[in-house]
Amino acid sequence: MAGRRATEAQEPVVEEEAAARQGGVQALETGLSVLDVFADTTRPMMLKDIAAAAQMHPAKVHRYLASFVRRGYVEQDAQGRYSLGRGALRIGLASLAALDAVRLVTPLLDELSLALEETVLAAVWGNRGPTVVQWRDSPRPVMVNVRPGSVMPLLSSATGRVFAAFMDERLTGGLIAEELKGRAAEGLHPASAGEVRELLDAVRRSQVGRVTGDLLPGVNSVSAPVFDYDGRLVLAISALGNSARFDADPAGPIAVAVRKAAGTLSARLGYAVAEAPAESTS
Repeated sequence: MAGRRATEAQEPVVEEEAAARQGGVQALETGLSVLDVFADTTRPMMLKDIAAAAQMHPAKVHRYLASFVRRGYVEQDAQGRYSLGRGALRIGLASLAALDAVRLVTPLLDELSLALEETVLAAVWGNRGPTVVQWRDSPRPVMVNVRPGSVMPLLSSATGRVFAAFMDERLTGGLIAEELKGRAAEGLHPASAGEVRELLDAVRRSQVGRVTGDLLPGVNSVSAPVFDYDGRLVLAISALGNSARFDADPAGPIAVAVRKAAGTLSARLGYAVAEAPAESTS
């Protein structure tokens, strides 16, 4: 036991010596490989599972995790499970903000917020699902616990429904299945695979995701997809507001304005935008 502890204590020194020869910091690279494990999962993990995925001894992984927790890059819950923290989120958002679509959407969101006088946002696909990267409050804001960094559900948010409809099913399938378990138990629509297919087909036909109090009572929302030159979904533009005044009809003026903004950005990204017939819910 003592011999093993001595060996582990020597590892950082050996790593630094190797790094000096290679022109880098080997200990840092090893620590980043631990962080890489979190990029491949959406659930908190126990130490032994992180160590297995990183192919390292648990004691060694624990030292790195302790440092990451102190710096805010990793969080540990009451059950001892680890997940990415706010420090990692800040870096992730900074990286996302460097993408062309996220930069180009900025003036469109400003214009849309002024034109609609409603709250608007932009979201991209993150490792845990649709992630809000930009937000504009309206002069008459709604009380919602959503801000940049928030992850939206796929089935009960307008933004999520756009991603569920247009993203690769290999990315969304597992998350949809998880959400369905809870919805079926509570009797919420959609509550079955068949109902999900019908819902997402409607989103594809109208090019609009919509909810009327599904996520938050009294709050309606509409969302539209933004595609790149390859026809891949890269971003969703959404608007939301108080249900007493917010028209969430896919053929209504708010949805039309959101679709137009999304179409404008898609065109700038090289996508050949074709006007999709909006479905009326009246």
